[in-house]
Amino acid sequence: MGALPKRRISKARAGKRLSHIARKPPVLDICPQCHSPKMPHHACPTCGTYNGREVTKIEEKKKAAG
Repeated sequence: MGALPKRRISKARAGKRLSHIARKPPVLDICPQCHSPKMPHHACPTCGTYNGREVTKIEEKKKAAG
């Protein structure tokens, strides 16, 4: 049998410890080329640029004929 706590941890004490686990919204930067929000240190998903140069080609979605 392993070690057991002598007393029950109160809800207030547990809540203080767990208060830092809450999910936070993602931090976003503004793309200097197209001014759309993007993740920091990532290529822009809208225009495909990173650090002032194009790193990925973004293809536009074609509409279905009909």
